[in-house]
Amino acid sequence: MRYLVRDRMLAFHEEAWVETEHREKIFKVNRKFFRLRGTFVFVDTQGNQVASIVKKFFTLHHTILIERNDVVEARISKRAFTFFGDRFKVTLRDGRRLRIAGNFWDKEFDIQDRDQGITLAHISRRWFTVRDAYAVDVLSQEDPTLLIILAVCVDHTLQDMKGEKVTNL
Repeated sequence: MRYLVRDRMLAFHEEAWVETEHREKIFKVNRKFFRLRGTFVFVDTQGNQVASIVKKFFTLHHTILIERNDVVEARISKRAFTFFGDRFKVTLRDGRRLRIAGNFWDKEFDIQDRDQGITLAHISRRWFTVRDAYAVDVLSQEDPTLLIILAVCVDHTLQDMKGEKVTNL
């Protein structure tokens, strides 16, 4: 299934919407300010918190934690320098490891199960001419919400790397 992540470019506070391919809003991503750590919250349309994304400061590698019900579901690490190998690594709570690989410059990348070699999701800005939207094609029904959250985390990390403050996450 295809999901669209749309940033609100002219919002006073920073937020983005996750929609289905039929333009039905399913999640809102809010940034919480005035925290010691950078925190984003995924909220469903009824206002219930689904997950939180916590960016850890003062780490050697760029590390982001994904929490659900105060339990860490996944840890994303980005290497500071890499010539070969994966730039992003994901460790899930159950011990499985995912890799995120592709063309990060053009924002075309895949989320893959590292052990099985299966592509779980494909993220693309290819079909969008405006900067404020990208598609997340979930190819596995295992946990689509987690795959969408991972895509948002990587997009935010890439925006941070460029030093762009236009991002809404």
